[in-house]
Amino acid sequence: QVQLVESGGGLVQAGGSLRLSCAASGRSFSTYTMGWFRQAPGKEREFVAAISRSGGNTYYADSVKGRFTISRDNAKNTVYLQMNSLKPEDTAVYYCAASGAIAVVTTTDRYGHWGQGTQVTVSS
Repeated sequence: QVQLVESGGGLVQAGGSLRLSCAASGRSFSTYTMGWFRQAPGKEREFVAAISRSGGNTYYADSVKGRFTISRDNAKNTVYLQMNSLKPEDTAVYYCAASGAIAVVTTTDRYGHWGQGTQVTVSS
């Protein structure tokens, strides 16, 4: 089992930046593929970014490519999401998730462990 706790959300103006963190505890962090998802009011949870166990491979949704960067520090049991050039449409609750899959995966059903979420609000 792994427990995940997100932090770093908040209110930011359009064009600004935020860095989300997700601290993991429990079973070895480095054995999990990690992902970030988001859910806006009235919408389904959607994939944002994912990173492989070693951190060598990353994958992004088209909507955030070039603006967001996912990274991980296995020594600190933490995954990060650096968000730049934020837009109002990025407003959502952001969730960290862990998957036992070997490959980088992008669908919610491949992730068995979830954090409680952190709110990101981008004002225009």
